Amino acid sequence: MLQAINRFGAMRLVDIAAATSLPYPTVFRLVETLVDAGMVELEPGRRRYRPTALVQTLSLGYRDELALVALARPHIVALCREVGWPVTICTRVGNAMMVRDSTHRLTTLTFNDYAAGYSLPLLECAVGKAHLAWCDPEERAIIISSLARLDSAIDKRARLQLAPESSLLADIRKAGYASHSHNQFSANPGRTSALAVPIHIEGRLAATLGLVFFASAMTIAEAARAYASLMHQTAIAISAAQQP
Repeated sequence: MLQAINRFGAMRLVDIAAATSLPYPTVFRLVETLVDAGMVELEPGRRRYRPTALVQTLSLGYRDELALVALARPHIVALCREVGWPVTICTRVGNAMMVRDSTHRLTTLTFNDYAAGYSLPLLECAVGKAHLAWCDPEERAIIISSLARLDSAIDKRARLQLAPESSLLADIRKAGYASHSHNQFSANPGRTSALAVPIHIEGRLAATLGLVFFASAMTIAEAARAYASLMHQTAIAISAAQQP
């Protein structure tokens, strides 16, 4: 609804309903909610609703991610050139992890170029496991609650991995990195594995740093011995670059 109102500048309730394919009563209720929140206002003398300046605050987090990506770029490029394998910066979007930047184009040691916007199920990738291991407990509780309401095979498998008796996240924090072997949700299912570490900004999880390698080239343990320390050094350097 906000996208529609913002696109047209000002809209009647009936036009919002048509643009969003939502029932008129639902539109009426949600517009009133947006008005109460200060995101939308009724134009004086007209039955049209327009966005307020407050909607600009919705993009603050996204702009922060763009800034992080820009400052992280030279560090992930340097790591990629040192180890040869592609490196990614990822953040959570709902129950998925989205690539914000990667160095796949800078190396021949990759099957595909994973551009910004490529996403993976949260617990079917190393970066997602790292996010869950190091995110705030409140965020983790929200994610688990969300998964509990979903019925896909992926979501059911995720719930099993996050069950109270599971030690998955504790084991990741103890090891200092997350891993995922033979990723089935890549462009070449089963042919790559990955490691991931957290990137903290001012004590809070801001993103995850991933390193992808051919599953046939080495085991997770071998990759961790070779690259986990370098990944942590890169994450610390990115974090330091964010400081004012």
